[in-house]
Amino acid sequence: MSFNPETFAPTHFLWSFADGVGRVALNLPDQKNPLTFESYAELRDMFRALVYCEKTKVVVFGSTGGNFCSGGNVHDIIGPLTKMAMPELLRFTRMTGDLVKAMRGCPQPIVAAVEGVSVGAGAIISMSSDYRIATPETKTAFLFNRVGLAGCDMGACAILPRIIGQGRASDLLFTGRNMSAEEGERWGFFNRIVPQAELEEAAMDMARRIAAGPTFANGITKNQLNMEWDMSLDTAIEAEAQAQAICMQTRDFERAYKAFVAKEKPVFEGD
Repeated sequence: MSFNPETFAPTHFLWSFADGVGRVALNLPDQKNPLTFESYAELRDMFRALVYCEKTKVVVFGSTGGNFCSGGNVHDIIGPLTKMAMPELLRFTRMTGDLVKAMRGCPQPIVAAVEGVSVGAGAIISMSSDYRIATPETKTAFLFNRVGLAGCDMGACAILPRIIGQGRASDLLFTGRNMSAEEGERWGFFNRIVPQAELEEAAMDMARRIAAGPTFANGITKNQLNMEWDMSLDTAIEAEAQAQAICMQTRDFERAYKAFVAKEKPVFEGD
């Protein structure tokens, strides 16, 4: 899929782009921004296409109208699911999981700006991001258990324990309860909590900071964070040796050296 971030005009969510940073957000604020079949698929396709888009260095997944995402739309998704046969249900659950795969598979770091409600698949989207900022009022819930489903949805049982630990993940996934912002920060789910009025700027500041860094090397870091989940220590160290040797061939590495010698701040160009 060819992707030009400057002309991209999605149908089912918001997108803007400037200075290497793309901002995406759901846009059904009167319903607290639920996902639909269409927005799931379009988001998946966008993150897949970002693999080949060097112009986009970082993505901010933001909030709209005071909320991040209320999960799957009750009338457009949940209702129809109760009437589907197993093959159709499996196509749907694989499609939602593909969104997480696409988010983790794109080389761009993803900064989640999480405001208000972030539940169900919305909690999964923030979980699947690389850096998460919340407001004091943010409520996060992996509420699948509360609607009669298992907590193992869209990679939750694989990713969430790695962020907050097995026991805490079990707490959230077995009960579906709300995790407060303070609790989320204390447990390591949120990197920062900022006042609501500062959330957007805090997320963009972090995105711009990452975008100013060595883009290729940042993509390698994200790749290794993904790949090393199931590696032995010896395999991981060897993989990192090879990854770092690749990065040492980039011009950004040379630029950083020359800037250090000249006592200047390096200006990275991503090559």
